[in-house]
Amino acid sequence: MDIPGSTFWWVAAGVAVAAELGTGTFYLLMIALGLAAAAVAAHVGLGATAQLAVAAVVGGGATVYWHWQRSRQSADEPVRTNRDVNLDIGDRIHVDAWSAERTARVRHRGTEWTARLAPGAVPRSGEHVVSAVEGNWLVLTPSNPH
Repeated sequence: MDIPGSTFWWVAAGVAVAAELGTGTFYLLMIALGLAAAAVAAHVGLGATAQLAVAAVVGGGATVYWHWQRSRQSADEPVRTNRDVNLDIGDRIHVDAWSAERTARVRHRGTEWTARLAPGAVPRSGEHVVSAVEGNWLVLTPSNPH
């Protein structure tokens, strides 16, 4: 039984997509794009060498382009202050009083939390904003610094 070249390329592209789903490596999708382009080249009737060249140029080009795009983006915020990672960042919380160690017990999302005052902030009661989460501690900044 003779398997057409396009079938080989489509199966290889499927394997690359499945591997990406298992590993989370987005670059494998770029390689799968090149493999799919080689399958199209096989359907058009190009020879094996041309199919391989199409796979290399499209897959390699897409990978280089994706890497270049990612390098142009600014670095992600640290996890402790990144709202995309921790949805508590930016929430408003009322603090009744701060202890001498600049900590307080506060209610947030239906439970008691230990909060720490952000460095440089003046301890005063009132409304505060969650500026970071460090472990199971909320770091609070006064919402009105005056």
